[in-house]
Amino acid sequence: MNNTLNTLLIMEKRTEGKGEVRRSEDVEREAFGIDALDDALEGGLPRGTWTVVTGEPGVGKSILCMHFAYTGLEDDEPVIYVTTETSFRDVVRQARQFNMDLTQFKPVNLSDVLSGRVKPENAKLVVIDLFGLYRQYREMVKEAGEEGRRPSRALSIEVLEGAVRKAYEVLGFSEGKVSEPSRLIIDSMTAFWADKPAMARAYSYALRQSLYRSNITALLVSQYAPTTEASFGFGLEHIADGIIHMWMDKVEQTKTIRRWLIIKKMRLTNHAKDAYQVDIQPGKGLILIEANETQ
Repeated sequence: MNNTLNTLLIMEKRTEGKGEVRRSEDVEREAFGIDALDDALEGGLPRGTWTVVTGEPGVGKSILCMHFAYTGLEDDEPVIYVTTETSFRDVVRQARQFNMDLTQFKPVNLSDVLSGRVKPENAKLVVIDLFGLYRQYREMVKEAGEEGRRPSRALSIEVLEGAVRKAYEVLGFSEGKVSEPSRLIIDSMTAFWADKPAMARAYSYALRQSLYRSNITALLVSQYAPTTEASFGFGLEHIADGIIHMWMDKVEQTKTIRRWLIIKKMRLTNHAKDAYQVDIQPGKGLILIEANETQ
């Protein structure tokens, strides 16, 4: 039996009746830096996997992304941070409220790289925001010329793939080979199929096939509609190794804001099965509380 198959077959198991956990030392993990969540995931996301965070606006998905990025950077892991719903400047401002200073890692904006204003050396944090995607779109249109295939718009899967590939180059990832653990964050994926939600599954498969690397752990955000509790585009979850779902109790009934998080799926992991209440605290970020502690 080869080592890879053996690793899959000896995954962590609970000993019935004793509550003990046998952990597989062969599964490397990427922590969030949120103690309760990392414990629930037996240390973090399995390295090289793709995890989707789903939920309606306001439940804390973007803050979860900030934790994942900041913890990776503190561990000296390169991070590619894609933000489509706000500028990275706003991400930095919000992260500071939770005692996460992303500027100390000297972020390199892909837009500045493409324009030639910056020649990055030893970059650890590469940022792709709306401005970077638009410049990547213009570069791809220029390269296509009059007869080549052009991307339909800046917020398209083709442009996203091109931008992340360029970020791989900035970080020194050659020919798809990654020399060190790295993290890819895309907040959010919904923007890329808002006009064609039926294409979400096809786009998702194409994206993973293009960008997957064994040492890059991806965290992708998918928006849910508060009215229908359904995702904007169906299919991203099908390419995911893990699904973390976040939601909010109906405020009309509770008369207060109560946020929740549950791990619905995580490959290579004997994860916690119960929901956690989520508290967002200044200076700390997301705090998870076990459901039985809130009663």
